Amino acid sequence: MSAQAWLSQDQLVLASNNAGKIAEFEQLFAQLALPIRVIAQGKLDIEDAIEDGLSFVENAIIKARHASRRSGRPAIADDSGLCVPILGGAPGIYSARYAGEHGDDAANNLKLLQDVQPLRQAGQAIDAMFVCVLALVQHADDPLPQIFQGTWSGELLDAPRGEHGFGYDPLFWLPNLGLSSAELSKTEKNKISHRGQAMQLFKQSIA
Repeated sequence: MSAQAWLSQDQLVLASNNAGKIAEFEQLFAQLALPIRVIAQGKLDIEDAIEDGLSFVENAIIKARHASRRSGRPAIADDSGLCVPILGGAPGIYSARYAGEHGDDAANNLKLLQDVQPLRQAGQAIDAMFVCVLALVQHADDPLPQIFQGTWSGELLDAPRGEHGFGYDPLFWLPNLGLSSAELSKTEKNKISHRGQAMQLFKQSIA
């Protein structure tokens, strides 16, 4: 089976039930104009996979295989998060459940601010990096998942800014733009974000 045989299928399943991610992916996929329909797994009544990997790559593959096995179709999954070096890379793969409950953005942001506060020094920025790994499987037992990775470097604010985006966007400062990620429009963010970069690599693979 060729690496692009999945394009002959009628659907590609997006292995996510995260509303924020799905909204960004819908715009990104629309820009790609793929000859295949992309459908979020929730529309097929597919529940979230158990993410028990130790890396973004492992979790992305786990989610893609899960969606493909349940749907019988090729699937693409995203595993992403925020890595803060001064915290040893945390929240990392636990970004969505950093405060305990999965998907509680406000609690996750608050915990991150609390964890970083004792480490802040006057005049010194706290580096941070968003990571996105996309995994594409042609079928559930695909021995060669295709991997696309994007990273986005910035700094960590000491208080939220902006109303757009989701997750840690209000705390992610882009010094070259003088804006937080949550102050960017969806289109602006997708051009430069970790997810946008990974999607560009995906696009290049099917060009």
